Amino acid sequence: MKRRETKKGVKKGAPKWMVTYSDMVTLILVFFILLFSMSQIDATKFQAVSESFRNRMIFDFFPSPVPMDNPTESTSTENQGQTSNEFEIPVNNEEESEQNANSDETVDDSLGDLMVEVENYLDEHNLNHVVSASRSERGVELVLQDSILFDPGEAEILPSARPFLTKVGDMLARIDNDIKVEGHTDDVPMSGYRYPSNWELSGARASSVVRILVEENDLEEERFSIAGFSDTKPILPNDSASNRSKNRRVEIVILEDSYTEN
Repeated sequence: MKRRETKKGVKKGAPKWMVTYSDMVTLILVFFILLFSMSQIDATKFQAVSESFRNRMIFDFFPSPVPMDNPTESTSTENQGQTSNEFEIPVNNEEESEQNANSDETVDDSLGDLMVEVENYLDEHNLNHVVSASRSERGVELVLQDSILFDPGEAEILPSARPFLTKVGDMLARIDNDIKVEGHTDDVPMSGYRYPSNWELSGARASSVVRILVEENDLEEERFSIAGFSDTKPILPNDSASNRSKNRRVEIVILEDSYTEN
């Protein structure tokens, strides 16, 4: 009697080893994702590498065995016996930074020396009650009361003020900084023919100071700028004769090289 043959069922789906394989691939993927998430990218080196690929300079590090008609220029640069390439910070950057720092220190020292010299001159000639010197973000500011420079309501420099302005001009001749001269008045209205308002008077007084500094010391005119503010920028309220006298002033500002007007 023949045995009844049973048909074996055909297995459907992926083989069992695929499950293990997919698990392994998933674990490897997770591992690399963790590594990437914990990694830190050096922005400077990354930029250098990207620039190298952009400029196709990477081929200099892997030269072709076949000679080329127009080989790429070498990326190595020599500086005092040292070399640098696309992936290194140029060796002369440190020297340039030191030179810039030394230049800034020289400027600061120049204004600092000028400040000390002005203060010594004011002490020596007993002028601290009519002239003050200070250092601000703009630079060195010399504030001159109008009584040392002008007669009331006038813009012509008094002979007694010329020695001090000559001294200031001599100090300005030793530096290259730009200078701004500003004229200020009190709030008492002007009603003359020459100066119909405080605007004309403040501008004329600043102009007279610049003219003396330029003519007496042969300074470059392009270094100077003039502003007349009338009574719009008082340092004290115009409520007494003493305060009004302090508001009537001319300010000589030796500007910092890094300062820019807003």
